[in-house]
Amino acid sequence: MPSENEILDALKAVKYPGYSRDIVSFGIVKDVAVANGAVSVAIHLTSANAEAAVQIKSDCEAAIKAVEGVRLAHVQVHQPPGGRQAQPGGTAPGQAPQKVPGIARVIAVASGKGGVGKSTVSVNLACALAKRGARIGLLDCDIYGPSIPLMMGVNERPSVTVGSEEKLVPLESHGVKLMSMGFLLQDDQPIIWRGPMIMRTIQQFVMQVDWGELDYLIVDLPPGTGDAQLSLCQTVPLDGGVIVTTPQEASLGVVRKGIEMFRKVNVPILGLVENMSYFTAPGGERVEIFGHGGGQDEATRQGAPFLGEMPLFTEIRKGGDDGVPVVLREPESPPAIVFGQIAQQLEEHLVDTQG
Repeated sequence: MPSENEILDALKAVKYPGYSRDIVSFGIVKDVAVANGAVSVAIHLTSANAEAAVQIKSDCEAAIKAVEGVRLAHVQVHQPPGGRQAQPGGTAPGQAPQKVPGIARVIAVASGKGGVGKSTVSVNLACALAKRGARIGLLDCDIYGPSIPLMMGVNERPSVTVGSEEKLVPLESHGVKLMSMGFLLQDDQPIIWRGPMIMRTIQQFVMQVDWGELDYLIVDLPPGTGDAQLSLCQTVPLDGGVIVTTPQEASLGVVRKGIEMFRKVNVPILGLVENMSYFTAPGGERVEIFGHGGGQDEATRQGAPFLGEMPLFTEIRKGGDDGVPVVLREPESPPAIVFGQIAQQLEEHLVDTQG
């Protein structure tokens, strides 16, 4: 794995445009971070020359990628006011979110609390939309605990496009295009990153992946309201958020924070899904382990649609472990039917409101 010193040594080969002196000796290289073969570098220019920014960014990326062991390189160039910061494939500070060419709509699946089944909803919703004929991408933004590779049955590394603008090529499973940090890690390798690295990686996963033409990009967000959520909202305009909760107040209390976060960044709430709503015992008795109706009540309180309640069902867990989501594994099962209904509701709502 490359070290920060190796990256700095490589950047000493990059000259400031119009000078014989390198950018490291100029002292404009800041915040070098290296983890798991991914490299992030911040360049702080004192000039507002947009052409110089573009050239420095390009030269730095080429120099970093030439270092052995580097898989991803992200260079962010900061400039003072007075000139527009030109950064292909990235979002400049203060710049409005940019729509990704070819992607019609972006939907985030979120929860305030971990362990409520958000990734399960993401993969099954993606597959349900694909079954309805839509072109779907699924982006796993849970950098610390990526689970999409397991749930979608993919264990490969993405390739890179050939050409002047290198992009990651998403993998594909069950008719859904996929990108996840899990594809870039080895076995149980942990991610130990600071906030800026997370933000830059998510920007890269959105803007520097060859998604092609998609009707929907489903984004599986990590729990909480931190760097990943903010970075996504700053990078690409979201068409809406789907909130996943369980029935009990311990989950709903945190969900409210997630809803408020979306509203503060002007992302419409497409609806709430109540997961783990009940369990049907072998004798047919309905057992509401975590209580019942909390999701419906919260949706009413928030003035948001209630998309459906998902039962505890063994095949949901099996599908996640085996890489075949329940909407494909058991298409006539109660949860598969609910996921299909949720997909239909979302499509109809987005068509009615956005055309």
